[in-house]
Amino acid sequence: MENEEKIKLNVVGISRSQVAAGAYALLLEDPDTTRRIPIVVGVAEAQSIAIRLENVIPPRPLAHDLVTSMFHAFGITLDYVVIDNFSDGVFTSKLHLSQQGVETDLDARTSDAVAIALRTDAPIYTSERVLERTSYRPHAEGEGGKPATLKLEDLPLDRLQRRLEHYVEREQYERAAEIQKIIASKTNPGSKEAE
Repeated sequence: MENEEKIKLNVVGISRSQVAAGAYALLLEDPDTTRRIPIVVGVAEAQSIAIRLENVIPPRPLAHDLVTSMFHAFGITLDYVVIDNFSDGVFTSKLHLSQQGVETDLDARTSDAVAIALRTDAPIYTSERVLERTSYRPHAEGEGGKPATLKLEDLPLDRLQRRLEHYVEREQYERAAEIQKIIASKTNPGSKEAE
């Protein structure tokens, strides 16, 4: 992602995941385009992020609080977090750190990177490439104030893939073929399969 333009993301919030039981969805948004990235996170990470969003101070430090305290103790600055890739349904992220003029990038789970960024007020970035593959636009207001229907084309690739698998398992091949065409158009724009 070194040569790609960084797009700043804001943390919108945490909600229960409608896709994975017992998990939560972290929502990040590009404020310029209102595109949102849903990231499935575990219970502990969701709790840590929610505690910070609500400005709750736990009686004992959580793991992300401990990491932040270590940064402060050793003069390490978290300059920014970058969500740099999405592959096989998994986001990858890096912490860009600096200490006395020395800079380094560390690989991190996206949920941990966001939790630490919230505690250090570090910006969170991604690329257009990641946004294109994973984002959706929130429901716009339709007629009568009701939310407009979210189109399949607006769903991120991981959700489309799960829908494809769902329809294949239920032998609903026409719906599966429709989803496959949308996936092909998103992953290989201009290919014959996408048409």
